[in-house]
Amino acid sequence: MTSRLVVTGTDTGIGKTVFSAALASALGAGYWKPVQSGLDGETDSETVSRLGNLPPQRIFPEAWRLATPASPHLSAEIDRVTIQPETLEPPQTNAPLVIEGAGGVLVPLTRQHVFADLFTRWRLPVILCARTTLGAISHALLSLEALRSRGIAVLGVAFIGDAQPDTERTIAEMGRVRRLGRLPRLDPLTPEALHRSFRSQFNIADFVGSDS
Repeated sequence: MTSRLVVTGTDTGIGKTVFSAALASALGAGYWKPVQSGLDGETDSETVSRLGNLPPQRIFPEAWRLATPASPHLSAEIDRVTIQPETLEPPQTNAPLVIEGAGGVLVPLTRQHVFADLFTRWRLPVILCARTTLGAISHALLSLEALRSRGIAVLGVAFIGDAQPDTERTIAEMGRVRRLGRLPRLDPLTPEALHRSFRSQFNIADFVGSDS
């Protein structure tokens, strides 16, 4: 069965794009970022292509590319663009697909919709990326509650950062969620180092055949 997975996070800037690159590479998957906010420098799609060694045909174009680096609802308003959430549907492909949201679970897409509303409609399994730093427990548990209150299936939590065994255990136990693994911060962050780290820390079988 073809795997289609949504990657979201407990916050912005936690490393879910790097995780998405590693996951897409490991699965031989395509990658889709529905909305890109901020076009200065490398976009998330370009980062995933570079770090995951994904060829251009496995990177699906964003539905909206917004110049202002802000929450999509605000970025769209500043750019004088109207986002139409009802038109956002995952691209058709026979290969696995990794879909990356923007920021956290409840980041506004418009003044009326958050990203979790898309996840509810798509009915695809979600991977929650969580930091291992101070505050991670509350942020992760709140995100899990928000997802489950909408009936969204959570595949598991991918931790990002230094090892914090108690934090990871607490989130897994109290959140009643599977711990998928932990991706450490890599320096230097190269495609080769990312590939090795993902393979050593995660079981690829956990991500295969997850499409609902």
